[in-house]
Amino acid sequence: METIVIPKIKIEKQKGLVILPLTEYRKLAERTVPIYYLNGKAAEKIDRLVIEGLKEHRAGKTKKIQSLADLE
Repeated sequence: METIVIPKIKIEKQKGLVILPLTEYRKLAERTVPIYYLNGKAAEKIDRLVIEGLKEHRAGKTKKIQSLADLE
């Protein structure tokens, strides 16, 4: 096993350090993303937008971009 050295100055600058197993980190990260459930008109509007977007994608009316600057 190798030793990892983290400078004390860096820990103080970052105001602490947390070490977690990767599985615990993934569980924590999954819980931080909020989940929204839409009902009524809002859900119908989003559903229509998704259906319309998928139709346009299948028809080849969309383009792949690297950044928002490519839209201009």
